[in-house]
Amino acid sequence: MIELIQFPWSPFCLVQRRILEYARARFKIRNIPLNDRSLVWRLTRERYYQVPILKHGRNILFETDEYSQVLAKYLDDTLNLGLFPTLLEGEQHIIWRHIESEVEGFAFRLNDVYYREFVRRQDQVGFLRHKERRFGRGCLDQWRRQQTELIEGLTKCLLPFEEMLGHRPYLLGERPRFVDFDLYGMLANFLYSGHYELPASHARLREWFPRISRGTLREFTPES
Repeated sequence: MIELIQFPWSPFCLVQRRILEYARARFKIRNIPLNDRSLVWRLTRERYYQVPILKHGRNILFETDEYSQVLAKYLDDTLNLGLFPTLLEGEQHIIWRHIESEVEGFAFRLNDVYYREFVRRQDQVGFLRHKERRFGRGCLDQWRRQQTELIEGLTKCLLPFEEMLGHRPYLLGERPRFVDFDLYGMLANFLYSGHYELPASHARLREWFPRISRGTLREFTPES
């Protein structure tokens, strides 16, 4: 059985979880404490401390660089999902870099301002310390004050995806590819706190999101 080791609100963990659900694979989830990465450190033989990681039998999978997609490619190969067709290699690479930099940058900031509502009380000081060490003291308060501007920024950087959905049900065609799940993860993180909705101006994305949230591989033939 595949095991996903994660934080439940992490955008990158949400990507892998949705891929597993899409595949209807047998899997289990292990949520680790925010302030204790010892399990990840041990499983990766002291080579990695971030999440998500996958444990599948003796195989331990983790990313090798910022945009490597090791986990998703492993699931794609193992479960025969068709997420990384050769014809779309370069195109997907360009798109997922935009998703994981521009979209993710707005999404996690907007979600994180509500961290007290989804991070365990005993983990909140560690969460705050991690954010402030990376983004500067008072960053969460700053993001809360900037919510209107951040939502405007997110809306603007989602425009290309809204346009891509103008004549097709998924970003690159008639069936979901990896970039659909990648964008799903960033937006699911944005929506995680329950305080936001997808921009009203992006009607196609609002229709696409439930479709990518619930769809399964069984809906598509291997050739499609």
